[in-house]
Amino acid sequence: MKISVYQLKPAFQRCLQPLLQWLMRTGIRPNHLTLGTLVLCITYGAALVLWPAQSALWMAYPLLMLVRMMLNALDGMLANAAQLRTRLGALLNELCDVLADLALYLPLLWLLPDHSALLLALIVLGLLTEFTGVLAVSVQAARAFDGPMGKSDRAVLFSLLVLCQLSGSSATVLLGLQIAGIMLAILTIANRFRSALRAPQTPPDSH
Repeated sequence: MKISVYQLKPAFQRCLQPLLQWLMRTGIRPNHLTLGTLVLCITYGAALVLWPAQSALWMAYPLLMLVRMMLNALDGMLANAAQLRTRLGALLNELCDVLADLALYLPLLWLLPDHSALLLALIVLGLLTEFTGVLAVSVQAARAFDGPMGKSDRAVLFSLLVLCQLSGSSATVLLGLQIAGIMLAILTIANRFRSALRAPQTPPDSH
């Protein structure tokens, strides 16, 4: 059960190649994209909290998620293509991803107040999922991205929750989506933990 939206990443990156070439010509650096994405997510999340009754803001939620995924992919692509990979960039990437998650997911507590406990469980499990992925590095394994509930999958799930609420779906549908998300998140944490334990160890740098 390691199927994930993340497996679509190579095809997604191919679609972004023209935009990548334009970014390289403009001189924009990967960290600019990383920080700009975080500012965008925080600004949009704050707007959702300030005006939770504005359905037009919520209708833009899936589009904002797609834009975020594009920018997240482009900062890594730009770092590789322009040979601008740095330790600062790697740290910013992980930290900003978590902060952006909080900015985009916590506002659903205002949209779905009757489901706050399950939503908080989903958000906490999402944080633990990313922590487990990064934790793999501490045992000299590669950063884990196993599914089935990685960052991209969470974006799809939360977008579905928003759309279902806006379309008047029953509480049973919303409940089912959240319970499924929680179960898949727990499975994802287990998968990433197993991957870290089974991965060949990279000897630590002796210098």
